[in-house]
Amino acid sequence: MSVEAPNESPAIEVWPGSAYPLGATYDGVGTNFALFSEVAEAVDLCLIADDGTETRIRFEESDGYVWHAYLPSVIPGQKYGYRVHGPWDPASGHRCDPSKLLLDPYGKAFEGDFDGDRSLFSYSLDVPEPEEAAAPDEKPYEDDEDLADPSLEVVEPDPVAHDEAPRDDFPQHDSLGHTMTTVVINPFFDWQNDRAPRRPYHETVIYEAHVKGMTITHPDVPESLRGTYAGLAHPAIIDHLLNLGITAIELMPVHQFMQDQTLLNKGLRNYWGYNTFGFLAPHADYSSNPTAGAAVTEFKAMVRAFHAAGIEVILDVVYNHTAEGNHMGPTISFRGIDNAAYYRLVDGDSAHYMDYTGTGNSLNARHPHTLQLIMDSLRYWVTEMHVDGFRFDLASTLARELHDVDRLSAFFDLVQQDPVVSQVKLIAEPWDVGEGGYQVGNFPGLWTEWNGKYRDTVRDYWRGEPATLGEFASRLTGSSDLYEATGRRPGASINFVIAHDGFTLHDLVSYNEKHNDANGEDNNDGESHNRSWNCGVEGPTDDPEILDLRARQIRNIMATLLLSQGTPMIAHGDELGRTQQGNNNVYCQDSELAWMDWSLAETNADLIEFTKNAIALRNDHPVFRRRRFFEGRPIRTGEQARDIAWLTPAGEEMTPEDWDSGFGKSLTVFLNGEGIPEPNQRGERVVDDSFLLCFNAHHETIEFLTPDGEYAKEWTVALDTAILTGVSENVIEAGTPVEVAARSLLVLRKTD
Repeated sequence: MSVEAPNESPAIEVWPGSAYPLGATYDGVGTNFALFSEVAEAVDLCLIADDGTETRIRFEESDGYVWHAYLPSVIPGQKYGYRVHGPWDPASGHRCDPSKLLLDPYGKAFEGDFDGDRSLFSYSLDVPEPEEAAAPDEKPYEDDEDLADPSLEVVEPDPVAHDEAPRDDFPQHDSLGHTMTTVVINPFFDWQNDRAPRRPYHETVIYEAHVKGMTITHPDVPESLRGTYAGLAHPAIIDHLLNLGITAIELMPVHQFMQDQTLLNKGLRNYWGYNTFGFLAPHADYSSNPTAGAAVTEFKAMVRAFHAAGIEVILDVVYNHTAEGNHMGPTISFRGIDNAAYYRLVDGDSAHYMDYTGTGNSLNARHPHTLQLIMDSLRYWVTEMHVDGFRFDLASTLARELHDVDRLSAFFDLVQQDPVVSQVKLIAEPWDVGEGGYQVGNFPGLWTEWNGKYRDTVRDYWRGEPATLGEFASRLTGSSDLYEATGRRPGASINFVIAHDGFTLHDLVSYNEKHNDANGEDNNDGESHNRSWNCGVEGPTDDPEILDLRARQIRNIMATLLLSQGTPMIAHGDELGRTQQGNNNVYCQDSELAWMDWSLAETNADLIEFTKNAIALRNDHPVFRRRRFFEGRPIRTGEQARDIAWLTPAGEEMTPEDWDSGFGKSLTVFLNGEGIPEPNQRGERVVDDSFLLCFNAHHETIEFLTPDGEYAKEWTVALDTAILTGVSENVIEAGTPVEVAARSLLVLRKTD
């Protein structure tokens, strides 16, 4: 069955156009349209007027399954969509439905909204629906392979009758007016000699942020700009990052995403944005200008402002699934264009979707046109939008050739050989929810990874878990056990303790249990094993001793993160004590619960100052951000001395037995800065100060003995987590004892 098309307007001139590039491309005169669909029997380009009326143009040209035409009269601002005529045969994986106005997978801007109308669905809504699918990005926090439930690999077949029924057994409802429309954009922009900062990983400090959450309450950002790209580019935000010493901002999803109707029905919203359908379009709701397509220009201006300040822009991208969900989801784009090409379908049951993400579907990264979409999207954001890198959500899904995660998958091959994408920062979230999806340390040499082992170890160490000292030492020094075998360096380890998914740093030391009741899921969502410790009282307290301990624990974790080898990442607001009141899964909380509370900048000014001082210590001293792993062998500095040494609190070198002894919560690390074995970017030999890091995770103050004159004659305090701002000028003679407060870190710098 097909939908009758309105009469074509004689005023519209149509030329054959080109099959490349895909999408709508304005060249200054007219616009070329190109859409891939191998299954299509016919394709209509639908031009949507401001009054909502539609003009359909049947494509007459198809080359290599790409349908195309050039319209010399179409200029930026034109709204459009597609109707694809082809087989409706879910059992064979085909779901063409020309009653649906479909969004362009290569759309660079979108306008309007989805209203949840029945016309968005290619089946009757009068039949019972199955249980709700998992909330977007509601993935396990714990990264152990045995927690990846194999049952999550596949959306189990549902016997609902509509999937087996002929396409004509129920009414077809036109989705025009109930769905978004794609918008032709003006690609031209004055970049004003924009240049990317392009910092190496070991000189990078990443700040994970949410466009809206970062800016919506800031008093110095004009109200009209709050929650937008322009607000994020405001000097008040950039100055805050520069004051801290941040070198890169990693934005949570800004690709155009969809609101979940199930959340809207509860009065909630998809806040995080891990529900993408527009991989080449900046999310329109983050634009301060409501004009169709204005988000593109505003995003570019934001990037230009960050680059002018020397800050890189990294995007959190979600190429593992789309917003269309499982077989019960809406038909808004990919499903109706070429379902079997764009999605991983269950072998032997093509009516249902493979689900390695917990969200209902997985993109088919085995299909050449789906791979092309991903690669074209990545190149577009680098070349046209000038971003500096990507963090790939659930990246293991992209590496699945059949079922197993494959380091030699086509996706990795394409990235490796691409002259554009291979040259920017590539950060993997190295797991998904499928069997064998936990892949920390197993990505190819070009990639860096969110180091989940680092997160877990640092959390365990500071909450006093036993037998973590050896693991802690490995994570502190760059996790060579994970990355050295693939030729990678310490910078491959993206060290983090807090990210958007889970507790904030304040809540990590304030809650033993999650408190997610506001999400409307009876506190069943979110991770239950958080490796957190409330310091004696669950949640808010007036007890000054507990408040002091919590503040010190925050400083301990922040200092450890910033002084570890590798690439540190801070979650937005942790530097000013942001709380989510114990909610560790605010994916649906577009509210003050999840937004940054900038009034804390004054309340917790000391914590901001401490974070600034810790970052400055890292940035000023190459010994904390080495390009190569420690070797533990002697180096020449006039006398024989090693690049690193592990000492007991008594100042003696650790023996194998010491690593498991009773003082296993405390140790000293000597970092030799006088002979770093690699040149800087100018080829100059690096000489730095040497440091002692005295870690005490014990519940009592411990007396540390500084080592004898073989290491130094005099030490000066460089950072002390027992002090609010970390600043002290105490000088300590070599060989003399120094008290390190309970649960604190003391950093000493060699001054003689």
